[in-house]
Amino acid sequence: MSSRPRVVIIGGGFGGLYAAQSLRGAPLEVTLVDRRNFHLFQPLLYQVATGGLSPGDVSSPLRYVLRRQKNARVLLAEAVDFDVAARKVLLRDGEALEYDFLVVATGAQTNYFSNQEWQERAPGLKSVEDATEIRRRILTAFETAERHPEGSDRDAWLTFVVIGGGPTGVELAGSIAELARDTLPRDFRHIDTRRARIVLVEGRDRLLPAFSEKLSRAARQSLMELGVEVRTDTMVKAIEAGRVRLEGPDGQEELAARTVLWGAGVRASPLGETLAERTGAETDRGGRLMVEPDLSLKGHPEIMVIGDLACFTHQTGSPLPGVAPVAIQQGKHVSRVVRARMQGKQSGPAFRYSDRGNLATIGRSRAVAEIGPVKMSGLPAWLLWVVVHIYWLIEFENRLLVLIQWAWSYFTWNRSARLITGADGRGGPADHTESGGTESSREGSREEKKEEEAA
Repeated sequence: MSSRPRVVIIGGGFGGLYAAQSLRGAPLEVTLVDRRNFHLFQPLLYQVATGGLSPGDVSSPLRYVLRRQKNARVLLAEAVDFDVAARKVLLRDGEALEYDFLVVATGAQTNYFSNQEWQERAPGLKSVEDATEIRRRILTAFETAERHPEGSDRDAWLTFVVIGGGPTGVELAGSIAELARDTLPRDFRHIDTRRARIVLVEGRDRLLPAFSEKLSRAARQSLMELGVEVRTDTMVKAIEAGRVRLEGPDGQEELAARTVLWGAGVRASPLGETLAERTGAETDRGGRLMVEPDLSLKGHPEIMVIGDLACFTHQTGSPLPGVAPVAIQQGKHVSRVVRARMQGKQSGPAFRYSDRGNLATIGRSRAVAEIGPVKMSGLPAWLLWVVVHIYWLIEFENRLLVLIQWAWSYFTWNRSARLITGADGRGGPADHTESGGTESSREGSREEKKEEEAA
């Protein structure tokens, strides 16, 4: 039995993975726990959802990433609870992991703001499964419209409503518009995909509120040039089978739409609530845990919370944004805190976030970028966006594959990953507004649930 301190990291996203890598060479035993065996590059997940990239292009096996790190191991498991007094992480299969230091980086989930019943009809975009389901719905909508005669339900199948005017919503809306306008027109014989209606709905008075007003206006103009209808100051009142009810400055409106996508907000992962109960930590309205200046929990210096699960307000008085650079920097900072504690220090160094700016892409050669006082839009911002996202991909292989795919798509206007998978197992045109799948898929879900309960 090794006498070296044990560090358990829960979550293989940006925060957890960078925390593990930053502890390379330290006299520690590092255990990275995740219920998935891969790291997912979420900023490009919308491209999987619109057929531009395959899931493997934006994912890296965790064991492969950490294969040369001798003090690290990876466990495919799900953490469900904590024994804080005994310093143990409890796993779903009944096993317990002992720790001297615990890093919790389980991220966030889609937030439907007390309207959880909307989840089946308006999927969010947080996982590979979400992305492939959205891709299925988008492509199935065009396929189903091809089979409908004009004047029937065809227009509803060619109407796409994206809810949320943050980066996820803007990127999805722009990508769907390009898919309909530039990629699909020659593939269909009975419909003109360029007539597809894409509606982007945002409850606030402008898109991309994290950006300056000038760049928000530029993003809106780029979307409108792509044919996207932008509705700001508009709230969603109901999402029903085949329709969405909105309320805006001109009153209520009902849209006939068979495909509705959700990008309006996130909430901390459920494991954060469990950790808060066990430690007495305070949480904010989004379920994020309030952390100390060194990212630890009050009264529990051995437990650190980072990424989208942490509410860090010590630098500006406001929570840091839930973006990859924050999680990456916090993951790296964890190693300094752990090393300080190993040296007997009561607290670790205070975390300081270095804001390297904001980027959001709207489509081909269209993006906005804000880096300190520098604000840009259009082609220069898009080129910067490309370079930054290629750089932050975890493996060289992924960087090369994505670069080749993007270059091919740029010159050919093609999206090679336009596969309809899931649902009925055959890719048939299931009515996803009714149930999110066919009867056979629901039966499969019930069987999987029984198996999980039996386990």
